[in-house]
Amino acid sequence: MPGDFDFSFPDPGSLKRGRFTYLPVAPGRLEFAAEVRKTILATRPHIVAVELPLFLERRYLNAIERLPQISMLVYPEHTDSAAGEDERAVYVTVEPADPFTEAIRTAHEIGAQVLFIDPAVGEHPHLPDDYPDPYALRRIPFDKYIEAYRVHPQQRNQQIERHAAGLAWKLQGADPLATILVVVALNLLDPLLDAMEVPQQNPHRTRLAPPVDLLNPHPDCLGEITIEYPALQARYEEWRVLLSESALIDRPAAQWAVLREAETSFEKNTGGVIAPWQRRLIARYTRNLAHVHGYLAANLFEMTVAARGIADDNYGWEVWEAASRYRWQQVTTFPETASISAGEVWLNTRHIRLRRRLPRPKQRLQPANLKKRPKERTPGEWAKQLDGDSICSYPPEDLVVENYGRFVKKKAHSVLSDERTRTEPFTTSILDGLDIRETIRNWHRNKLFVRHMDRVAGDVGSVVVIFDEDPDGRYTYQTTWLGEHQNESDMAFYSTPPFDHMVGPGIGRAEYGGFLMSLPPRRMFDVWGDTDYSFTESKSERLLAAAIDYSVERYVVYVAAKPPRSTFRSIAARCGRSILYIPIGQLSKEKLNKVRVVHVLDNHQRRRDAAQYIW
Repeated sequence: MPGDFDFSFPDPGSLKRGRFTYLPVAPGRLEFAAEVRKTILATRPHIVAVELPLFLERRYLNAIERLPQISMLVYPEHTDSAAGEDERAVYVTVEPADPFTEAIRTAHEIGAQVLFIDPAVGEHPHLPDDYPDPYALRRIPFDKYIEAYRVHPQQRNQQIERHAAGLAWKLQGADPLATILVVVALNLLDPLLDAMEVPQQNPHRTRLAPPVDLLNPHPDCLGEITIEYPALQARYEEWRVLLSESALIDRPAAQWAVLREAETSFEKNTGGVIAPWQRRLIARYTRNLAHVHGYLAANLFEMTVAARGIADDNYGWEVWEAASRYRWQQVTTFPETASISAGEVWLNTRHIRLRRRLPRPKQRLQPANLKKRPKERTPGEWAKQLDGDSICSYPPEDLVVENYGRFVKKKAHSVLSDERTRTEPFTTSILDGLDIRETIRNWHRNKLFVRHMDRVAGDVGSVVVIFDEDPDGRYTYQTTWLGEHQNESDMAFYSTPPFDHMVGPGIGRAEYGGFLMSLPPRRMFDVWGDTDYSFTESKSERLLAAAIDYSVERYVVYVAAKPPRSTFRSIAARCGRSILYIPIGQLSKEKLNKVRVVHVLDNHQRRRDAAQYIW
C-alpha cells in the first residue's frame, strides 16, 4: 500500500550487506583462490577490497606483474631503533594459489579497482589459522563451509577489535556508489561485520611504514616457503586460464601425479622400482598422516615422510624434488634472487633429514690386482654352449633361499604366538611371565599384569612368496625342481626367462615373480602342468593351491602384497590346512631383493666354474 514502510532487516547470516559483498577466505589455500576467481568473474564488482596492509601496495602490485613467477616481500617486524641488529624480518610470499593474489589478478583482468584496506597503524594481530581443511570444498558448498565455521568463532580481544575497526574505516571511506567485493580472512569476518555496523574514526597510527624489499626466491627453495607445494600451484596456474569446473585441481590426483613422476626419476637415478604394494601403503600412510594433523589431504611434508618410510631416502628426495618443481621460476638479477629457508619464513617448522645414497665414480674404482669378471669373446658365445639336457640351481643361492624360508616360517610362528597371547592381571600364578608393557601402562592402578600364551599346535609345511602377481605377463618361465637332499625343499617358481640373460657359459640369470617351497623333498610333480590346479586364475594362485596340496603340516605361509581370495581359505580348511598371510611390506626389502635373483645352470658340470660368473 502507498505510504507503507519496509521494516525488514538484512539477514545477519548473509554475506551481502548493501553494496558490500564479503568473501571470507583461508589465506594461501588453493580452493579459496579458485572460489575468489569464479566469484569476481561472475559478479564483476567495481572495487575489489583485499585485507592487505597499505604499505605493501606498491611492492605487492609489482609482484603481481611478475606472475606466474613467485615473489617474496620482506620487511622488518619493527621499525623502531631499539629493536637492535637481531630484528626479525617478515616474509610475505606472493604465490598464484593465494586468494588475495588471485583477487588482485582477476580484478585487473576485469578492470576493477583494487583497494588495500588494512591501514596497518599498529601491530597486526596474530590469529590462529584454525580452519577446516579447504579440500572439503570439493564435497560441500562454499556457503555451508563458511556457515559451519561461523557457528564456532574464535575468541576476540581488544587488538582484534581495533584491527577490524581499521579495516571498516577504509571500507566506509570507499566510493559510496560502487559495488565492493571484500576479500577478508575467515577468522576476521565476524569482527569486521560488527565493526561495519557503526561509523569508524581515522585510527591513530602507532608505527611507521616499514621499507619493503621485493625478492625473487630461488627455484630450489620454493618447496620450503610456499603454502601450497609448487607442483600444485603449477596445476592451479594452468586451471585458472581454463576456468573449467571439470578441470579443477583435485589434491589426491595431484599427489598421485607427483608420486609417479618421482618414481620415474627414482628408477632412472637408482635403478630401483616402486612396487604396487608400496604405492598402496604410501597412499594409506599419507592419508593417516593427514588425519593426524587434522587434514583431509596430505601436504608435501606428509608425502615426503611416507615416501621415505615405505621406500627409502632416495625416493623421499625424488618426491620432494618433483613436488617442488615449478617451471616458471627463473634465476634473475632484478629483482635479486635469494635462497630462503623455511625457518626464516615460518615459525615452528618441521624438519626431515634425507640421506641420498647414489652410486659414485670413486666407489666403482677397482684395485689394480682385482680379478675381472669374464666376458664373452663374441656376442652370443655363451648362449651357443647350452646343451638343453637338464637344468639345475646354484648351491650357494639354494642356501640363501632355504635360510629365508626358515626365517619366514619363524615369523609365521611368531605371528601365531602373538595372536594367541592374552594379558591378564596377576592373581595366583605368574603364568608365562610378567608383561612389562601392560604393567607400565596400568601403573596408576597398582596392578601387575602377566602373559598367558597358548601353545601353537602344528608347524609350517609350505611357504609361498609372491613378489609380483604378473598382470603384464613378464614372468614367462615356469618350472618345478626337486630337492637334492633331505634339507633342500622341492620348489616351483615362475620367473623371467633365465637364458635370455646369459652371465656365463650355460648360466642364465632371472628374477623370481614368485616361488613355492615345500619339505620333505622329492615329492612334487610338475605344478604347472598339473590339471588339479586348472581352477586357479593366476600363477600365484596355482602356487598357493600346490602349497596346500603338498603341505604335510597344518600351516601354509603365503607372503604377497595382498591376501588370497577367500576361496582358498575354504579349500585349505577342507584339506585340514590353514593359510597364514604375511604382507610382503612387513619384510625387509633388502633381503627380498637378495632372494629374488636366481641363476639357472644348464647342467651339473657348470657348478664347478659358476663362481667365476655369479657375483
